[in-house]
Amino acid sequence: MTGPAITIDAVTKRYGKHMALDGVTMNVAAGERLALLGHNGAGKTTLLKLVLGLTAAGNGEIEVLGQRPGMDAVRRHCAYLPENVAFHESLTGLEQLALFLRLKGGSAREAPALLDRVGLSDAMDRRIGAYSKGMRQRLGLAQILIGTPRIVILDEPTSGLDPLSREMFYAMTAELAETGAAVVLSSHALTELEARTDRIVILRRGQVAANGRLSALRAGAGLPIRVRVETKPDAADDVARQVGGRRVNGCAVELVCDADQKVRRIADVAALGTAIEDIDVVPPSLEDVYRHYSRSEGER
Repeated sequence: MTGPAITIDAVTKRYGKHMALDGVTMNVAAGERLALLGHNGAGKTTLLKLVLGLTAAGNGEIEVLGQRPGMDAVRRHCAYLPENVAFHESLTGLEQLALFLRLKGGSAREAPALLDRVGLSDAMDRRIGAYSKGMRQRLGLAQILIGTPRIVILDEPTSGLDPLSREMFYAMTAELAETGAAVVLSSHALTELEARTDRIVILRRGQVAANGRLSALRAGAGLPIRVRVETKPDAADDVARQVGGRRVNGCAVELVCDADQKVRRIADVAALGTAIEDIDVVPPSLEDVYRHYSRSEGER
């Protein structure tokens, strides 16, 4: 990763009496996949609109590729997929993508290969009005692949996609980042994002509540670690008693400890020898981390 592709400095945005963004400062590096998280109304969509130049900030500064958002030189390098994609229902998938290619200065001859890449080659001659939601979303994915975008903004991009299509999508985002694109994903699908993004920003009531890699956010939250122990048949009660855990089914015991106690607790379990079949350490998930930082200080 190199320098920032997107720089956001002390940005505020107000709609009437409602403060949508309040002093937001963050950046996204070229080649980085950033997960932008937050509850409904936290300011995610407003921030994305500011980056795309669709609305203007009240105060603060935003730079995209070193320039103001929305400038022609910036827009040529941006790709955007909204949560609810809208296409001309009378056009076929091939006709719609060919139109986008021409608007981007490309060749309509590229459309079949792009549609094949997102699994729509068999449906390219069907009218979009007959497409399912997942097919429309895949058409949107084909659109963001046009050219070599340097900024990719994705708002709930896997909505309506089946599991195989989701895997295809995340492989594409990895490829885009490898080419140097700054990729911003806003999603509520936290389990999917956990291993597929480089850094996480959590917004709460228009402010940045957390910003960092998952490992750093886990450490900052101080959330407990779960140690799950698989035991020999009929040994779970005895193991639970000796290590101070709780039995979760016929042959498993779960311990909860702080991060700095992990090694000692694992050693306690390992000392039980043949009564133990397996040990699995489960760190706090992204969902756990999100819940922690989404609460106010008094709620933690």
